[in-house]
Amino acid sequence: MSDTPDLVAEIEALGGKLAEAKTSITKRFIGQERVVDLVLSSILCGGHGLLVGLPGLGKTRLVDTLSTVLGLDGKRVQFTPDLMPADILGSEVLETGADGSRAFKFIEGPIFCQLLMADEINRASPRTQSALLQAMQEKSVTVAGEAHSLPAPFHVLATQNPIEQEGTYPLPEAQLDRFLVQIDVPYPDRDTERDILIATTGIEEAEASAVFTPEALMAAQTLVRQMPVGEAVVELILDLVRACRPEELGALDVVRDNVGWGPGPRAAQALMLTVRARALLAGRLAPSPEDVAAMATPVLTHRMALTFAARARGLELGDVINQVTEAVTRTEAAA
Repeated sequence: MSDTPDLVAEIEALGGKLAEAKTSITKRFIGQERVVDLVLSSILCGGHGLLVGLPGLGKTRLVDTLSTVLGLDGKRVQFTPDLMPADILGSEVLETGADGSRAFKFIEGPIFCQLLMADEINRASPRTQSALLQAMQEKSVTVAGEAHSLPAPFHVLATQNPIEQEGTYPLPEAQLDRFLVQIDVPYPDRDTERDILIATTGIEEAEASAVFTPEALMAAQTLVRQMPVGEAVVELILDLVRACRPEELGALDVVRDNVGWGPGPRAAQALMLTVRARALLAGRLAPSPEDVAAMATPVLTHRMALTFAARARGLELGDVINQVTEAVTRTEAAA
């Protein structure tokens, strides 16, 4: 770990570089700064992001812009019901040499990149969805019994349409847990939509420019893990995650009555990392309780489930998380 003065200087320098990257991204992805912050946070933490939003909100444009700004080799896969695992991972083919000899040769699939956009991931069958599990967790894939390492860094940004559920396959809990954050992409407000109209319907459009290289991004990811986290923030993260488990002693009534299952330890790990990234993006050297509250919903939403009765009453998981966050934060502040 670097000496404290050196670490502070490195964090401040990285903050300036991230501000430049955000400026370049928002030239093409207009008015959605929170979404940009969450996506950058997931990548800074070395994780993967699940983008949930309606068609036409710029999710594909965002990922394409990110690959340029971060200097990553990006590829896109459109998930469809007939997509097979080999279409993503690659496959072995029998190749005949000039001398007539035969040997199997591995042909890499599109997953061999640094930033993979898995578009409409819930349209593919569970068999194909599971092809990403090993890649997302271990940064390698196994084909015909042989492991193949993926390029570094490796990130998956998957998109999911929340309304067209007919003929789709919801992601299983084990795969949802591999995503560091769930990022909801809302409709733009009126002023933002006006800016989008003007910026995208003319002869020329804004171009993104490279700010990072893969090596610089990996160095930034290491630096994020070196950022100090105060004891109060650590305790708040633990209290918040544990308060979202219905079987936990002392769980709030809103959790015990409405939540079917709560988040595991990976949620606490995700919060510990993302609060650092959020603080860095805001130009601060260490995270605060406000960062924990802001990251609670993106980190916890896809790691919890409401009971059938709660869903039937129209309760939203975000409302439950907000109530728990407010209660835990209030308790910590009083202590």
